[in-house]
Amino acid sequence: MSRSQFGGAHELGQNFLTHKPTISHIIGLVAQTQGPILEIGAGDGALTRRLATLDRPLTAIDIDEHRVRTLRNRLPGVQVEHADAMIYPLTTSVVVGNIPFHLTTPLLRRVLSSYGWHRTILLTQWEVARKRAGVGGGTMMTAQSSPWYEFSLRGRVPAWGFSPQPTVDGGILEIIRRGPPLIPATQKEAYERFVKAVFTGRGRTLTQIIQNAWRNDRGRVKSALVTARVPQGALPRDLTAEQWAALWKQLNA
Repeated sequence: MSRSQFGGAHELGQNFLTHKPTISHIIGLVAQTQGPILEIGAGDGALTRRLATLDRPLTAIDIDEHRVRTLRNRLPGVQVEHADAMIYPLTTSVVVGNIPFHLTTPLLRRVLSSYGWHRTILLTQWEVARKRAGVGGGTMMTAQSSPWYEFSLRGRVPAWGFSPQPTVDGGILEIIRRGPPLIPATQKEAYERFVKAVFTGRGRTLTQIIQNAWRNDRGRVKSALVTARVPQGALPRDLTAEQWAALWKQLNA
């Protein structure tokens, strides 16, 4: 195969999935969904070939024009597009893909800022998938998105299950759009500022942190924490999506 105009596999950050149990697992997750499918980063078609057997409208995109040409010849029933996932509209009901590890965070941000899809299943770096799913404590990015999305960790993929082999394991992250959301979309920017202020605020207790970060009366903050059913001693990373939403509603009533 000749070199892509965007560089070789190394430059494109491509780690092709070869682990057959993981391929079957991802196909099984997609099979539980409904509607058209968009695969981002189709590569050599390890997932594409199996997704095509689901007999649903399928679009596969890749930034490597040579692999796109090969996939078009091998899978005439699939709409294969030469496109960049950072630009291509992510409006299909189901989005799935083995994404370049070095693009995990910007691609996740793009997914979370796109409308139209209902469920997204991404193969990312293990640590990113684990953190976004809140395993071991939530992150600011997850907390900022949790009123509108549910995050789940659906499996770990050994590094040797890719070719070329990366230095870290992969993780399967599933994101489901909530319906209805826990907070109206019109409050999204203000809510995100609130979460950031709390995560970066100072204080030994959550009461002190919120009081200092959001300039609320101590009594009101304590009352809001009780109403939101936040256990004593909890820190920002310990809060659930429902607790974040309840705190926001109480403190901004």
